[in-house]
Amino acid sequence: MVIFVYSSDISKPSMKLLNTYDTKDEGEEALEKIVGEKRLASERDATVVIYNLFGEPTWTNFYKLGMFDLPELQTILDARKRGEAFDADRHQTILSTLQYAARSFELDIPAHWQ
Repeated sequence: MVIFVYSSDISKPSMKLLNTYDTKDEGEEALEKIVGEKRLASERDATVVIYNLFGEPTWTNFYKLGMFDLPELQTILDARKRGEAFDADRHQTILSTLQYAARSFELDIPAHWQ
C-alpha cells in the first residue's frame, strides 16, 4: 500500500513519513511528542497492522522521537563543550548516520554538531 501526502508546495512537502510503530499506543505516544503538522495513519497487511507517523522532518522532531542517536549526540556535544573526554569515534559514527538522514529529509546538519 502506498500513501501519498500532498502539499501546496510540490517541491518540498511539509509532512513526510518519520517512523513506523507496531502498536497504536507507541504511535500515539510518538505523535504527542512531535511539533508541527502531523498525523498517525494505520496500514493493514493481512493480519498485521502498522502505524505510520507522518510529520515535519526537523531535527527537533527527530530528537524528541529519540531517532538517529540524537540524544547520545547531545551528551557527546555537552561533554565536548565542557572540555571533558568523549568518544570521538562514536561522534563520527553518529555524524555519518546524520548525513544520510539529512540527505533523505533535505535537512542541513548544524555546524556545531560537527
